[in-house]
Amino acid sequence: MNKFKLPDAYEEKSVLKTIRLKYTTLQKVEELSKKSNLSVNRLINECINYALANLSTEKESKNKKETVKI
Repeated sequence: MNKFKLPDAYEEKSVLKTIRLKYTTLQKVEELSKKSNLSVNRLINECINYALANLSTEKESKNKKETVKI
């Protein structure tokens, strides 16, 4: 799996969407945001992009597991 690297900030078109986060998750994100000098929004977007780029799902198929890259 690729390592997660914090990128330089750049502008991109965005949309407003409300989401719910676990309180402890938000605390960790806010702490990392301060340490990395990135906005919480930017950091969450980069985490989502990283997760989507490295997403795989496991499918059960006749007693063997297949990993399918999405």
